[in-house]
Amino acid sequence: MKIGDHFPKWSAPTMWINGEVKQPDERRDRLTLLHFWSVSCYFCKRALPELNQYRELYKDILTIISVHIPRTEHDLDIESIKKTAEQYNMTQSIYVDHDFQLAKAFSNEYVPSYYLFDKKGTLRYYQAGGTNLKMLDTRISRVIKDIP
Repeated sequence: MKIGDHFPKWSAPTMWINGEVKQPDERRDRLTLLHFWSVSCYFCKRALPELNQYRELYKDILTIISVHIPRTEHDLDIESIKKTAEQYNMTQSIYVDHDFQLAKAFSNEYVPSYYLFDKKGTLRYYQAGGTNLKMLDTRISRVIKDIP
């Protein structure tokens, strides 16, 4: 995906954890942060506490949807995903993408990675990697300021 692209349609995931979320273009009242991660990814786990802080800080304006994509056979274990989500306080909805449907729609190959969409469903920011999430926070704040 490129900055300025619209959120692609998604199909049914392998399953939802922590409840299903409407597609961002169906709800124009919030920003959306799509977060790709994997159980076997060290950097994903290391970034989760900071991501959780943003979830709480921006809870009135931002919806975070975590997308789990497998990198190993172990990553296909649903119970392991649920256990990791609980261990790291991931209360946001998790789209389990074992078929890589959403990853392909985003042309995403990296975990962790972050896609920030405005209320119109337009991609405003993309970041890959588990470090320097301060830049993500800066971009969220900037997009919020742009809201009329």
